Amino acid sequence: MHKYKVAAPLVLPFMLLAIIFTGCKTVISPMVKNYTDPYHKKVRQAGFIEKSVKIGGTDLHYTEGPDNGPALVLLHAQLMDWFDYSRVLPKLSKSYHIFVPDYNGHGKTTAPANTMSANAIGKTLATFMEKEIRQPAFVSGNSSGGLLTVWLAANRPDLVRAILLEDPPLFSSEYPRVKQTIAYKSFQSCHTYVESNSKADFLTYWIESSTTFIEKYAGKKAAPRLLSMVKTYREGNPGKPVELRFLPVMLRMFFRGMSSFDPHFGDAFYTGEWNKGFDHAETLKRIKCPALLLQANFEIRPDGILDGAMNKNDADRAMKLLPDAKYHKIDAMHVVHLDKPDEFIRIMNSFFLNNIYRAPNKSGALYYF
Repeated sequence: MHKYKVAAPLVLPFMLLAIIFTGCKTVISPMVKNYTDPYHKKVRQAGFIEKSVKIGGTDLHYTEGPDNGPALVLLHAQLMDWFDYSRVLPKLSKSYHIFVPDYNGHGKTTAPANTMSANAIGKTLATFMEKEIRQPAFVSGNSSGGLLTVWLAANRPDLVRAILLEDPPLFSSEYPRVKQTIAYKSFQSCHTYVESNSKADFLTYWIESSTTFIEKYAGKKAAPRLLSMVKTYREGNPGKPVELRFLPVMLRMFFRGMSSFDPHFGDAFYTGEWNKGFDHAETLKRIKCPALLLQANFEIRPDGILDGAMNKNDADRAMKLLPDAKYHKIDAMHVVHLDKPDEFIRIMNSFFLNNIYRAPNKSGALYYF
């Protein structure tokens, strides 16, 4: 058993929430209603524009930056959306031409419930790259986005130069292992919601169904205060993703993403549909492009549940299967680019730009491919 002596990746943000709510006895309505994350302005000033494209039955929403270098596709984690990359977009845009799609089930993208699988979403993303990027790109994906990155590299090598896998749940999100992960509780909530044909707001549903977990790590008053904040924000900002002023950035992005999340996506992990026809080991073997596996912190709880994306054995197995890969362990939470944005940028640029894009050939000259 491998265990890092750090706070568990999912638990730490909720522990911070407890500290915040201890000093916040009431929700100040105007402060909640009128909040806008300051990085909206920074991202716009960096030249990013929101767009959409129709691909089959999917209306794919994406954000595109200025053409300042090689194409780079960023694929967010489950329960997030494109804006969770906001802390790194302004700096990264100086060296890349960035595309950040909200893939099926997330953000402003709308897609049929039967398209929530790696194969379906992978094909949609491949078509997106063909139509909108029209050249091979670097691809970096976090969590489920990392799994989709693996799919693209293996199945559409013509579209991918190199990949950065940001703490993907390789092997751990496959059956039966998925039942021994902390994420499985969330998948169960999605399944229950879908099976009940509920029309309730899913963010509210999730908070109410997760009250025991939230109370354990953030105190008994946290869940009702969260519900009050969500209601207040929605009343003042109808139709917008929920952004809550008082939360740590990791939780702020988590609740923002969940406010527009389609639970059919999480349900597909619960039923196994997401990985149908997508064997992680066999897919990794077929990847020929350079890869960097970035592993964040994890913890094996006393009950054997994995709190994190991968354990060390999973990472070691992935490295043995990938033909051309480097490994980097980072002291960070699961969404590395939010927890350690500057370090994430340094790691990405070192791998994509220095090792690949500007790598010297045998004659000593630089080549660009």
